[in-house]
Amino acid sequence: MKKPQWITAIIAVVLTAVIFLYGRTVPNKKAPVAAEAHNENDGHDHGAPDAAAVSIDSILHFAKQQLKPEQVTRLNLLENSITRGNVKDQQLSVYHQLSHFWGDSMGFFQPYAWYEAEAARLENSEKTLTFAAHLFLENLQQEQNPGLRQWAALQAKDLFERSLKINPDNDSARVGLGATYLFGGVSSNPMEGLGMIRQVEQKDSTNVYAQMTLAKGALMSGQLDKAVSRLLTVNRLQPENVDAILMLADLYDRMKEKKTAADWYRASLKHINRQDVRTEIEKRIAELSK
Repeated sequence: MKKPQWITAIIAVVLTAVIFLYGRTVPNKKAPVAAEAHNENDGHDHGAPDAAAVSIDSILHFAKQQLKPEQVTRLNLLENSITRGNVKDQQLSVYHQLSHFWGDSMGFFQPYAWYEAEAARLENSEKTLTFAAHLFLENLQQEQNPGLRQWAALQAKDLFERSLKINPDNDSARVGLGATYLFGGVSSNPMEGLGMIRQVEQKDSTNVYAQMTLAKGALMSGQLDKAVSRLLTVNRLQPENVDAILMLADLYDRMKEKKTAADWYRASLKHINRQDVRTEIEKRIAELSK
C-alpha cells in the first residue's frame, strides 16, 4: 500500500474504532434469530475462522479459546443467566451484558457486534437495527479475511432490510443496504447497490452519506474524477468532514497533483488530534513539497 492510501487507512481505522468503543457484543447459539443470516458449522473447527465456513459458532469457538479460565466462568454465567419470567427483557439485558463482555472487556469485534445485532433483532426498533447494521458495514470495509467480510455483509444486509421494513423512508438504511451490496459482495450485481444509493442522492443531493458512499464506489471502480467531484460536494456541505478531506488528499496524491494534495493534507491537520497520525501526515506534506 502506498503512503497516502496508508495514511487514509489509519484514519479509517481510528474512526471505526470510535464506533466500536461505544458498542457491545455476544450471541446465544440457541437463539433462532437471523438463522438465515449465517451458516452453521459442524462444531469441529479448531482454528481462526476462514473463508470456507464462517458462522457465529466458529467465531465464538475461536474467541472462547482466547479466554482465561476466570473469563470462561464469567461468560458461562452470563450465557446461562436467562431465567423464567419476562424472557424478552431478560434476553435483551443478557445480550447487552455479553456485548459489553466481548467488546469492552475483551476487545473482540465480531461477537460484540453479533450480540448488539441479536438485541436489535429482538427489540425490533428502527434505531437499534440501523445502528447494529452500520457496525457490520463499517467493519466489513476494513476486514481483510474474506469469510469474515462475507459474514459481516450478510449480517448488515439482514439488519438494514429489517429496518427498512419498519420505515421504508429511512434514507440512512437504504444507503447502508446499497453500500452493503456494493462493498460486501452479497450480490453478483453491484449496480443493484448503486441504484439504491442513487435513489437517495437523486431525492436529496445534500445527503452527505449518499455522496460519500458514491464517492467510495467511484473510487473502487477507478473513476477518480467522479470520486473527487463527489468529495468536493461533501466538503462544501460539511467542511469539517475529515474523511472527505483525507480522501481528497489521497486522490490528488494518486493523480500526481502534489500541491493540491499537500493543501488537502494540511487542511486535515486541524481536525486530527492524534499525534502519531499528525506526524505521518506532516511527513507526507514535506515529501510532496520537495
